[in-house]
Amino acid sequence: MNTMKLSLTLFAFAAFSSMSFAAGPISDIYDGQVKSVENDVVRLATKMPADKYDFAPTTPGEFKGVRTFALQVRHIATVMYQCSAAALGEKAPVDLGKTDNGPDTLKTKEQIVDYLKGAVAYAHKAAQNLNEKNQLDDMANPFNPSGKMKRAATVGVIGWHSFDHYGQMVVYARMNGVIPGDAPAPAPAKKQ
Repeated sequence: MNTMKLSLTLFAFAAFSSMSFAAGPISDIYDGQVKSVENDVVRLATKMPADKYDFAPTTPGEFKGVRTFALQVRHIATVMYQCSAAALGEKAPVDLGKTDNGPDTLKTKEQIVDYLKGAVAYAHKAAQNLNEKNQLDDMANPFNPSGKMKRAATVGVIGWHSFDHYGQMVVYARMNGVIPGDAPAPAPAKKQ
């Protein structure tokens, strides 16, 4: 292959690659993660029967002190609120309670699912606020008040942390005969 053909081939490949694989705004990437959480976590929280919200495994294995299904949902939502507030540089719009399990006033399935849906809506706001200029801004670390985190890292916690606990929720659901994912997707969260 002569040099001219090689150059044209490489130029065409580079042009095609940049057109085909160009990412949208950074906010789309992070908001996509929040949409995945909304689809899977909210769906399972909605599907689990109210009388199973206080379920936590006891045997076989060591389950002393593990969160109940309700506390798993409340914990996910609380961390979503904490991370979203930090990324937005504002105070969370709801009472987060005294622990990372959220407010103890949340008792019923309906209250807990509403709290989760509110957290998802707030997480969408935080993700949609990210852009190429502000993604590397230092923000207050939601887990260490004297520390800092990059804005994008703070929003990034929402996805991986939620799915870490979603895995536990799936086990709880299956132990109670509930199959995740075979219910209709939940209605989108209302904007905060």
